[in-house]
Amino acid sequence: MTQMTLIDAVRIAMDEEMARDPRVFLTGEDVGPRGGVFRASQGLFEKYGAERVIDAPLAELSIVAIGIGAALADLRPICEIQFADFIHPAFNQIVNEAAKVYYRSNGTWHVPLVIRSPYGGGVAGGLYHSQSVEAFFAHCPGLKVVIPSTPHDAKGLLKSAIRDPNPVLFFEPKKGYRAIKGDVPDDDYTVPIGPARIARAGRDLSVFAYGMMAHYAAQAAEKLAREDGLDVEVVDLRTLLPLDKAAILASVKKTGKALIVYEANYTMGYGAEVAAVLADEGFEYLDGPVRRLAGPDVPGVPFSHAMQEYFMPNPETIANAMRELAGY
Repeated sequence: MTQMTLIDAVRIAMDEEMARDPRVFLTGEDVGPRGGVFRASQGLFEKYGAERVIDAPLAELSIVAIGIGAALADLRPICEIQFADFIHPAFNQIVNEAAKVYYRSNGTWHVPLVIRSPYGGGVAGGLYHSQSVEAFFAHCPGLKVVIPSTPHDAKGLLKSAIRDPNPVLFFEPKKGYRAIKGDVPDDDYTVPIGPARIARAGRDLSVFAYGMMAHYAAQAAEKLAREDGLDVEVVDLRTLLPLDKAAILASVKKTGKALIVYEANYTMGYGAEVAAVLADEGFEYLDGPVRRLAGPDVPGVPFSHAMQEYFMPNPETIANAMRELAGY
């Protein structure tokens, strides 16, 4: 085991998969000699050369379109979108092309494409470098949507995504790139796409989250265990599409209360789907209202540090929401 940051785990996963399979290549803006704006691909250009680590023009539509074509030609592209905010020009390619090829060909054609992108706030990026776009794509059958919250899962899930025969969107919580550290096995391993992870077992209250919010929820749960004796179960969803409904229902069956935390806008954010699952299939287990804690319904995460902190849930606001739901 080696302790590393989340961004280190992403880089090592790509490195190992490129070494394992010569069909794997990386393309995106500044991924070459610069190593990416966050240095996620640092050193890969020198190791694998310009034919497998390809600097792309500022044209997200073409980055994804080239990835789709390469995947149809039996290559394994990793397309980096520099910030999730920039993915919108490629929306048609992702949801109307990549997501539908397998279905429209009756299972004859595959699109083994990974689209990686940092998402979320917390780095003073302002309106165009802080968006959470996961709910747009989790609505689209034919895609898989994955968001890790630990270095272990970042490496294992990215390897699974690269080996998957069909398109995977892999969103990385940029605030956690160097803030989240953890032990990662040195050997080759994968984490399956689909199952959630019990980040912390508990009996009094269930919290469902992903990405940076799963990390914060675990911190808040430990704080309440020390200060209030409240035993909170934290379920890290990890995969938004497909969603692990069984893990969600099993947790709330045990605790009877549910809090859903996400940093995107509150209205129609991904947490609303989790709440709907609980209302539809877990109502008999509930002994309190299903609560959501999310960002406010404003057009974007503000640039101002103070306003940014107000927008985003954090361990303290999550702990307060836990206390309120538990009646403490």
